[in-house]
Amino acid sequence: MDVDSGLARRLPPPPQSEEETSVEVQRRNLLVVLVNAQNEILLQDQQGVVVYANENDLEGGGGRSAMKDVIKSFVLNEANNPSLPQLIEEDFGAPIGIVPVTSNHVISIQNDATTRYSAYIAVQNEVVRAYNELREEGSRKYFGTSYEELTEDQKNQINKLYPQRISEAEPKNYGGE
Repeated sequence: MDVDSGLARRLPPPPQSEEETSVEVQRRNLLVVLVNAQNEILLQDQQGVVVYANENDLEGGGGRSAMKDVIKSFVLNEANNPSLPQLIEEDFGAPIGIVPVTSNHVISIQNDATTRYSAYIAVQNEVVRAYNELREEGSRKYFGTSYEELTEDQKNQINKLYPQRISEAEPKNYGGE
């Protein structure tokens, strides 16, 4: 078994109380990513649905945006679209200051129990790629340098500006096998 395969991600601590196990999320703050038994990927928010035939289509093309770009648009909501996550002004300290952010957004990833592992990983990679690009762009905008060159405190500011809010559901056997 190759133990280096998979994703390196720090998981949040387990819930300490009954109240922490479920969170109420406004529909506009939720982007659902579904991967079905045929390894088709569907992104759905209040604006509509984007479908990718397989993990090779996630880069976009054929009139579709790349998955990472859909996620970035969802997280940023630069036009303050009422069907995308709610913008809330927050103070991130100097040099960022007070900026509107979608701090309540959630990306919910759900897949079929028979989804190919490669499709599952490709989806995960695209979600993380979107956040990495947002953080890199924020680093250059507010600090004039790459994310990797930031101090730990500066990285914390950028991470707070663009928090990874990812929810993963337990795989379901929708495919019937």
